[in-house]
Amino acid sequence: MKGGGGGSGAGKRRWRGLVIGVLGLVVLSMLVPLGFLLGRFHSASTSVFVSDQLDAGGSSGIRSYDKYDVQSGNRSKSEDMLKNVESGSKNHSISSVKKHDSRQGKGSPAPAKVDLQPVPSSNVPEAQKVEGSEPNNVAIVDVGKSCELRFGSYCLWLREHKEDMKDSMVKRLKDQLFVARAYFPSIAKLPTQEKFSRELRQNIQDFERVLSESSKDADLPPQIGQKLQKMEASIAKAKSFPVDCNNVYKKLSQILDLTEDEANFHMKQSAFLYRLAVQTMPKSLHCLSMRLTVDYFTSPSSDMEVPRSEKYSDPTLRHLVIFSKNVLASSVVINSTVMHAKESQNLVFHVLTDQENYFAMKLWYFRNAYKDATVQVLNVEELDLDYHDKAALLPLSLSEEFRVSFHGINNMSILKTRTEYISIFSNSQYLLPEVFPSLKKIVVLDDDVVVQQDLSALWSLSMGGKVNGAVQFCSVRLGQLQSYLGENSLDKNSCAWMSGLNLIDLARWRELKLTETYRRLVQELDIGEQSIEAAALRASLLTFQDLILALDGEWVLSGLGHRYGLDSQAIRKAAVLHYNGNMKPWLEMGIPKYKGYWRKFLNLEDQILSVCNVNP
Repeated sequence: MKGGGGGSGAGKRRWRGLVIGVLGLVVLSMLVPLGFLLGRFHSASTSVFVSDQLDAGGSSGIRSYDKYDVQSGNRSKSEDMLKNVESGSKNHSISSVKKHDSRQGKGSPAPAKVDLQPVPSSNVPEAQKVEGSEPNNVAIVDVGKSCELRFGSYCLWLREHKEDMKDSMVKRLKDQLFVARAYFPSIAKLPTQEKFSRELRQNIQDFERVLSESSKDADLPPQIGQKLQKMEASIAKAKSFPVDCNNVYKKLSQILDLTEDEANFHMKQSAFLYRLAVQTMPKSLHCLSMRLTVDYFTSPSSDMEVPRSEKYSDPTLRHLVIFSKNVLASSVVINSTVMHAKESQNLVFHVLTDQENYFAMKLWYFRNAYKDATVQVLNVEELDLDYHDKAALLPLSLSEEFRVSFHGINNMSILKTRTEYISIFSNSQYLLPEVFPSLKKIVVLDDDVVVQQDLSALWSLSMGGKVNGAVQFCSVRLGQLQSYLGENSLDKNSCAWMSGLNLIDLARWRELKLTETYRRLVQELDIGEQSIEAAALRASLLTFQDLILALDGEWVLSGLGHRYGLDSQAIRKAAVLHYNGNMKPWLEMGIPKYKGYWRKFLNLEDQILSVCNVNP
């Protein structure tokens, strides 16, 4: 009996051990996936915790599209897309902002640095950004906290289109919900307040349910006033209990940090959509180009035969060169120039475009006449040039646009930031001496300008040995960019110059072999990971050093593509208006009060414009 009992006891112990082992395996099988999921959610996004909490009750006001992304774990894809856009800029940095921050944190003095990052533009494939520092009282600051340094002209557009806060009741409900969530963990730990804890939890769930179904005041249920009163009473009661203020503070801080992350995400998302809007060709302009191209190939070839005009190479006439991929923009430049010219028969326009837009341009200027002016359309990609490295200067690139940002601390230890916008020649402009070997003096116009006065006086200006007649931009001097331009023999007080309207002495250009100089500088400058467009600023400024003829400032008024506060009298007085910046006049994002100066040189009654619904 004892032996049997002992054997039975041993069997029971073995059975109990097996049960414990199985239970342990079950627990482990649950913990491993749980830990994996927690790790995934933690790494997916720092705002998932808040998103899950807010989306459960809808208090964040996020629409169904955003809620789907968060709940499915795909939110990080949207963030990664936006991060990739930003990383595309950061990959072009000469000096990283993180290094600046770490140096500042240590309290050591920071040398003047210049960061080069791409900035989108509707006028060029990829413009660039230069961030510099003032030469005096230099201090590198956290540029990420400055909107314009981080997002460029989007911030200018955002400030101008800022709307007043609407749906104040929804905002008030969200605020009350945040406070209730901050107090709830402390109240739930009080053993004598179980009933009040359940009441507070119920109020939180009611608010979450209401806000999940309502994103604006008009959607709120009629009894929302009563729910708000109950919540306010519960919060007042919660504040009367002796809870640990540190726990409440930590919870509120956590909610604040996560809310800032959410706001930062939406800021980046909005900036990305803005950049997409200013870089994408409008549907109407795409239609215009496609229709013209189709019509060109369906038209009888005999109708398109135009004898080569002798005016194209006549050096006694006034030649103007336009680099453009936009039919409508180049047409406005020519039309505005001709309309204000005293003698249009002496004007010869050379429109240089790429293979994609060549046939549309050719048909457009064949169909349209501009008084007695002559228009020639050239395909840059098919030019028969003797220049040995022509392929390195192709495909067609328009004037490069840069954002130059200076940041420093003045004598009062006050942070001061200044941002300027300049435009400058790109690679294609350095083909000019080879494209026009018989010409001696030309005027180069960007395709985002409008001419308001007769330009004939430019050809009578004495260049005095200079090569490039341009309006100087003395808000940016070469000495301020020395750390970026390198240790060269710079005149530190020399001003930067602007493209848009440039008087070029081609004979002097050929004599000095500036195209070869430009190419050599591009190759010699240590540009690291930066693109060839990024080198345009450095090489152009150095190539034309001491060769700029300063034109009177009234010749060109720049900034109509990014500055909202330009004086109307200065606009009317300027000979040329330059829409440099992202907000071009043919885009919906263009600055409305400047569009009229550009729009009046369009023939909106043209049938093909009506068909494509072109109505900037």
